[in-house]
Amino acid sequence: MAFIKLEDVSLCYDILKKEEPIIENLNIEIEKSEFTVFLGVSGCGKSSILNMIAGFIHPTSGSITVNNVEVKEPGPERGMVFQSYDAPLFRWLTTKKNVIFGLRCSNKEKEEIAQKYIKMVHLEGSENKYPSELSGGMKQRVQLARIWSRDSLVLLMDEPFASLDAITKKILQEELQNIWIKTKKTVIYVTHSIEEAVVLGGRILVMTGGPRANIKKEIKINLKYPRDPLSSEVIKYIKDLRGDIEEEAIKKKNYL
Repeated sequence: MAFIKLEDVSLCYDILKKEEPIIENLNIEIEKSEFTVFLGVSGCGKSSILNMIAGFIHPTSGSITVNNVEVKEPGPERGMVFQSYDAPLFRWLTTKKNVIFGLRCSNKEKEEIAQKYIKMVHLEGSENKYPSELSGGMKQRVQLARIWSRDSLVLLMDEPFASLDAITKKILQEELQNIWIKTKKTVIYVTHSIEEAVVLGGRILVMTGGPRANIKKEIKINLKYPRDPLSSEVIKYIKDLRGDIEEEAIKKKNYL
C-alpha cells in the first residue's frame, strides 16, 4: 500500500463565486523513501498540493492519507521547508536553538541532536550565530537541520532554493542529495526548474498549467546520486521535459 495517497483530490479557493478548481480529481501514490518532485509552471497548484499534504489547507473534495492516516491538520510527522529563508527562523534564537526548538527530550539529547544535524548541513562554527549573522544559504541550512532533527516521516520542500544565488543553490542541491542518500527520507519537492527536478528527483510528476490542474506526465529518473547537472544523461532528461513545460506555459498564458 502507498505510503502517501491522494484520492480524487480537488481544490477550489472560492466555491461561492463558482471559480474553476485549481486542482481537479488528482490521484497520486507515493512510496516510502521516494524522492518525488512536482514540476510545473508558476501558478499551477504545486505549492497548494504541498500545503494540503502538510495539513495547512484542506481539499475541497477527496482525501489525503499519510502512513494510512487521513490528513486533517498539520502534524510533526510532516516537516516543511519553505522558500523564504527568513520567516521560518526565530531571529532571537541562535542556530543551535533554532535547530532544537520544540524538541521534547533531555538537554543532553538536544545537544547531541544539534551537533549531529548542524554537522550534517555543514554549519559547524555557526552554532551561536543569530539569523541576522547568516547568509541566505546558511539560513536554509538551518531550516534543513531543524526539519531533519524532528525525524519526520515526510519532508515537504516548497522551492527551498529558489531565492538563492546560482552557486549557493548548486551547493545546497548537492548537500540535499547527499543527505537523502544517507537518510532515505520520503521527500516531496516542488519546483518550476526542469534542471533542479532532474538533478534531485527519483520520480518527476509534470503538472498541467491549470486551472483544473492534474498530472500531465510521470517520469522516473534512472540515474545514480549524486547527479551532475552538466552530465549528458541529465541534459537528455532536461531536453525531454522542456517541451512539456513550454506547452503548458503557452496554454497558461493563453488562458490568462
